[in-house]
Amino acid sequence: MKWQKGWAFNKYWVMSKSQKQYDYIRLLAKNNQWTPQKSQELKNIIDSLKSVSPTKKTLTTTYQHIWGYFKKIATDEELHQYLNLLDELQPDNDNLGPFLAQLTNKYQIDYLKKSRIIIELNT
Repeated sequence: MKWQKGWAFNKYWVMSKSQKQYDYIRLLAKNNQWTPQKSQELKNIIDSLKSVSPTKKTLTTTYQHIWGYFKKIATDEELHQYLNLLDELQPDNDNLGPFLAQLTNKYQIDYLKKSRIIIELNT
C-alpha cells in the first residue's frame, strides 16, 4: 500500500521530531484501515514537523531504534563508539546520526537506506 511506503520512509524522521506525533500516526495506521482522510492527516503532520527541531530525548529514542538493526552485526568497536556517541549526543552537535548512516551503508540495511532520516543524514 502506498501509505505504508510513505510511512516507512518517514517513520524514524517523525520519531526524531515528536514521539507524540509518531504514536498518533501509529494509531492512525492500526489494523491497516487507511482512508484518504488519514492520508491527508499524515501529510499535514509531516508538513507540520518540518519546522520542528529534534530534542535530545527524541533523537536518543530514534537512534536507539535504528541501532537495533546493527546490534547483532556490529563489531565491539562499533558498539563502543555507538555508546560513546549516544552519551555525548546533543541535537546541535549530532555525531551519532552520521555514524548510524555510515553503518547503514556499511551493512547495507535496505530498510534504513530508504528512510528519510538516513537519506538526510547522508546529504
